[in-house]
Amino acid sequence: MEGFPAQSNGASEVHRPSRQTAVTTTARLHFGFLDPSGRGRHPFGSFGLSLDRPKTRLTLKRAQSFEVSGPERERAERALRSIAASSGLPANYRLNIEEAIPPHAGLGSGTQLALAVGSAFAALEGLSLDPKEIAARLGRGARSGIGIATFAEGGVVLDEGPRNGGLPKLVSRLPFPAEWRVLLIFDADASGLAGAGETAAFDALPDFPESETEELCRRIVQSALPALAAGDFTTFCEQVGYLQACMGVYFAPLQGGLYASQRVGAALEWLRSQGVIGLGQSSWGPTGFAFVASQTEGEALLSRLRVAFQHPGLSFELAQGRNEGAKVETTTRDIQ
Repeated sequence: MEGFPAQSNGASEVHRPSRQTAVTTTARLHFGFLDPSGRGRHPFGSFGLSLDRPKTRLTLKRAQSFEVSGPERERAERALRSIAASSGLPANYRLNIEEAIPPHAGLGSGTQLALAVGSAFAALEGLSLDPKEIAARLGRGARSGIGIATFAEGGVVLDEGPRNGGLPKLVSRLPFPAEWRVLLIFDADASGLAGAGETAAFDALPDFPESETEELCRRIVQSALPALAAGDFTTFCEQVGYLQACMGVYFAPLQGGLYASQRVGAALEWLRSQGVIGLGQSSWGPTGFAFVASQTEGEALLSRLRVAFQHPGLSFELAQGRNEGAKVETTTRDIQ
């Protein structure tokens, strides 16, 4: 009837859209630098691989106040406040980290967490920020672009190192063969260098011979990458193994030997005694890795490792390469 409000049957008809963004990203292996001192004509330059595990998974939504929960929440909070401030937006969000890549394990946890938080924020707010822009805003990728490239695209990636103050440029990206597997060796009682300790370590290291940088470049570009493209497992393993041997010797004075964890080192040497040649330590460790040609071979070695090495801090897992980037999903629903 005219002059009277419409009846609502007691139900509110005010609807507000609620948006939430979920991001899933995964660990990466860092096989080594072409110039680990960073002082040559072509400083740093990194070679690495995206894995399908361990994972970082988080969700972000707007809220009345700021709230962060879950593992690695302090680092996540810093990243969220920083990316929000850089965009001129108030940091009133609810961020929940459901799962996080183990920190200081050589698996790129810090970069993956920062990019996941930044990507969730950008998607939620409708901002056009790619992983490189997010990395620049959050101070990631100063030496290696592996974590940025694997977040964006996955696969096996090679970068040329930072140039003129910019982030490292991607030189090559190839898919990791679907049938190959990666044995991972974790030591929960050890940790690799990070932050100020890592910076001090790089400053203390001697210059890396230019001739060795050229040899590593030749081996990776002319042998490892063509072998990967052709599915030549043995040659690829030989070249990654050679790079790892060089890194182990160079970093040994700072990490107390070829590996950051003696227990991981013992497991790697046992694998070497079984004929495995594509193995080593990811970044500063302590996580170790070894390539196997198939799921069946990987499961057999995994079972034997678990029998041979039963220290409570050690654990083992069989992973695959991940040939796609991080998953970013935004959903909207009405709330009354």
